[in-house]
Amino acid sequence: MSLWAIGNLILLIVIVPVLVTLLNLVLAPLERIRGAAADALDGGVALIGELNTTPALLTKTDYVIKEVANGAVRYAGPVSKLLG
Repeated sequence: MSLWAIGNLILLIVIVPVLVTLLNLVLAPLERIRGAAADALDGGVALIGELNTTPALLTKTDYVIKEVANGAVRYAGPVSKLLG
């Protein structure tokens, strides 16, 4: 058997399985990262759908703040008379 044949056998028996193992060690985390990125993208797309109602919610919040301010003013008047 020539030295080339021995080298080819060593390549097939030792080196190729080591390279396949190293490739699996790199590709497995890569697939997990790809799945996590896809989940993050899906969550972002769902969040964008929820943000469509933001202007209406801000209008309602402004209305509630004005009502609370009016109530606070109505409450502060009698309290200042009691304390003053």
